[in-house]
Amino acid sequence: MVKEPNPQFALEVSQKPGGETLSLCFQCGTCTGSCPSGRLTSYRTRKLIRKAQLGLEKDVLESPDLWMCTTCYACQERCPRGVEIVDIINILRNMAVKQGAMSDEHTKVGTYFLQNGATVPLNEKYEAIREKLGLSRRPANVLGDKKALEDFQKILKVTGFDKLLEEKK
Repeated sequence: MVKEPNPQFALEVSQKPGGETLSLCFQCGTCTGSCPSGRLTSYRTRKLIRKAQLGLEKDVLESPDLWMCTTCYACQERCPRGVEIVDIINILRNMAVKQGAMSDEHTKVGTYFLQNGATVPLNEKYEAIREKLGLSRRPANVLGDKKALEDFQKILKVTGFDKLLEEKK
């Protein structure tokens, strides 16, 4: 089956802040060789970037690989051409979400984020450690301040983040 490229796709990515360096990639493979996710999975950073360059929009935005990046920046720090790989991945993820695609894992984290204001839970163990260190059991942020959490949740709702998660479920 011949895949239909969308030449406007690469242009659209490269016109977003952080995407300007997409065309600089010359497929040396340094990103893929640096990627901790790629050591344990089939994820190949270089392949995803190349498909974006070629305008293979559907392949990129519907790929489960798009969600395997941990945003550790190992690829970007080593790129000899200065390609802002993580920024490009984030642009592609945002485009995918706008089309209704998001990994189940990211949906779960987003739901927890919306409910609690953080992506990592604060449980009894960590509260006890904080107390032992002379800190309040709960930090003075959304985890420890109910009003701050309510304000944070309002922001997420105004931006439509809650609706994105509802659509995915």
